[in-house]
Amino acid sequence: MEKRTYFPWDNTRGWPKPEELKPYFVAAASEGFLFEMDNDSAIFEGQGADGTEHLPIGNGRIHIKLEMWGNPEHGVLLIWSKWGGGHELTYTSKGSLTRMREFVFDRHGTPLPVAFFVPFEKAWEAVKEFLETEGAFPKSIEWVANDDLPPNTFPDPTEFTHSR
Repeated sequence: MEKRTYFPWDNTRGWPKPEELKPYFVAAASEGFLFEMDNDSAIFEGQGADGTEHLPIGNGRIHIKLEMWGNPEHGVLLIWSKWGGGHELTYTSKGSLTRMREFVFDRHGTPLPVAFFVPFEKAWEAVKEFLETEGAFPKSIEWVANDDLPPNTFPDPTEFTHSR
């Protein structure tokens, strides 16, 4: 599988070792998750998952992705996706669903539902599991299938008005 990491300090091929990332999740929220880099998001991607690296894109090749957004007050929002080869799966971390219509804004102005943020320590468990299992769906936290979410759960940033 071809792996890519998109972190402010590491846009490279491959994935880091879990122990290299642990401090960004288990440190105090104000000191952790990318805040010192003026960024609050990161991505791990894998192309050719589940032994499909030899197949052409669009012809059975499977892709996976774990996206993350950190917020010092709310924790981390994670989205795990798998597509290609008959798969079309997207799941979002499950926080407090009673906060579905509450939003925080990432550093790029994108509105993110508070309902899907989990504590940093729990997010770390899911990230570690993802990395150690070659991108398998992490079972260490609760998830919500995006197909089960109401329309506009993730509003279009260009149509969302807010005061900052």
